[in-house]
Amino acid sequence: MGLRITKTTIAALLITTGLVLGGCQSLQHEPDNRLYMQLGERSGIADVVEDLLYLIVADERINHQYKGMNVAQFHRNLTDQLCELSGGPCTYTGREMRELHADMGITATQFNALAENLILAMEKNRIPTAAQNQLIKRLLPMYPDIRHL
Repeated sequence: MGLRITKTTIAALLITTGLVLGGCQSLQHEPDNRLYMQLGERSGIADVVEDLLYLIVADERINHQYKGMNVAQFHRNLTDQLCELSGGPCTYTGREMRELHADMGITATQFNALAENLILAMEKNRIPTAAQNQLIKRLLPMYPDIRHL
């Protein structure tokens, strides 16, 4: 009972191998920008950040942390950061998170308030819940640099 290899079997293996390798190669060379697209590309992200800024100003738990900041620069930097983080073509050129938040003394409550406001801003802009969760998941590794545990 030996394995019988036919021309059809060989052709099927070659096609399957070609599809698998071709798929892997295209995944390696093309960035995954699905989250970026779900967020509405750069303009959609900029809208979320703008709404987030209004929520920050209105939030007594955290607004004092942002007094005196350059609003236009904050908006641009955060938009670039979220754009890059979501797989978009942007490049964040702002300061490192640890350096930026070193003297702010951010508490867990303040961090959570900002995350809550980000979610509210995304909901206002009708970002799908799955995309919201993906963005939050990509932001979580920054927690130790922002919170300084």
